[in-house]
Amino acid sequence: MSNVKVSKSGQKSKGPVSPSATLVLDNNKTFKGVAFWAEKTVVGEVCFNTSMTGYQEIISDPSYAGQIINFTFPHIGNVGTNLKDNETLIPHAKGIIINCDISNPSNYRSIKHFDEWLKKNDIPAICNVDTREITNSIRDFGAPKGSLSTNPKAKITELKKINRDWSGLDGLDLAKQVTCAEPYKFNKNTKAKYKVVAVDYGIKLNILNSLSALNAEIIVVPATTNADDIIKLKPDGVFLSNGPGDPKDTGKYAVPTIKELIKNNIPLFGICLGHQLIALAMGAKTKKMFLGHRGANHPVKNLNNGLVEITSQNHGFEVSKKSIPSSVLVTHTSLFDGCIEGIKHKTKKVFSVQYHPESSPGPHDSHYLFKEFIEMIKRKK
Repeated sequence: MSNVKVSKSGQKSKGPVSPSATLVLDNNKTFKGVAFWAEKTVVGEVCFNTSMTGYQEIISDPSYAGQIINFTFPHIGNVGTNLKDNETLIPHAKGIIINCDISNPSNYRSIKHFDEWLKKNDIPAICNVDTREITNSIRDFGAPKGSLSTNPKAKITELKKINRDWSGLDGLDLAKQVTCAEPYKFNKNTKAKYKVVAVDYGIKLNILNSLSALNAEIIVVPATTNADDIIKLKPDGVFLSNGPGDPKDTGKYAVPTIKELIKNNIPLFGICLGHQLIALAMGAKTKKMFLGHRGANHPVKNLNNGLVEITSQNHGFEVSKKSIPSSVLVTHTSLFDGCIEGIKHKTKKVFSVQYHPESSPGPHDSHYLFKEFIEMIKRKK
């Protein structure tokens, strides 16, 4: 189903504009808008992203599994979609919320209209709603549960019940839903010098590209791979990826593996969920955030040199400050709310960051962290 029809040339023709989609939040706010493509009903945690670019990378980021994304930037779809900006083959975002009608693409890389891309990936969308009001509501009351239906006959009472029946992201291990089924090699660099095992909790493609560009041969393994199987691969270093869900629940199987890798003095680098799992393995705790951080303009202070990095972020959980053990050093903090953005072990070759240095989308200020990981591997060898 669509209320914007797309011709073969990619130009939109006029269609009905009467309300055909409904968004119901568990704080009793209801929004009527125009539906795009997939006629379905979904439930998830409603979050907002402040990025002005990179909507395709954002929606295809596996870390958005279980979430409905509210875009604060009004013009979504203006550069279309292409094959290079997907961060995974199958996007896992539950749905999207946008302010204006989906724009006609105007970019030399565009090969598919954005609403056609949504149709292909079976992602429902609602537009012509007040995204600013939704954002302000989240800022005031926290990230709510939300039911989004692109069925024009959906009843608000039924959507409210769906919200009540859904458990929320707390206590959900979503990494198993987005991880690879079998190990595979990612090797775009024929001159690779270092073997890196990447544990896939929902890994983004540009992370693999960033490691490969630094002469790494990468073996990607499923989230549930144990330490013995990783060690048998004889890695020079292990990377722990980003991913969705509650780190405490993913940690039930991931933390014992990470502890064993640390015990064996294997260099470790973690991003996002990987950062939280490393923190748990070293004795810290994690907790759900009130709002979360999602955008491409988040300032982070590097406590090692005092410099400020503008970062890309997407996380709804954080490492608790009060839980940091004496063996762990905090290396980066958020200048928005002071939350921990980076840690390292004082004596082991282990470090991690909460944000996304692969910058997809976002600035490249923090790309040096991949080089630090490779330098750590060099010193180990």
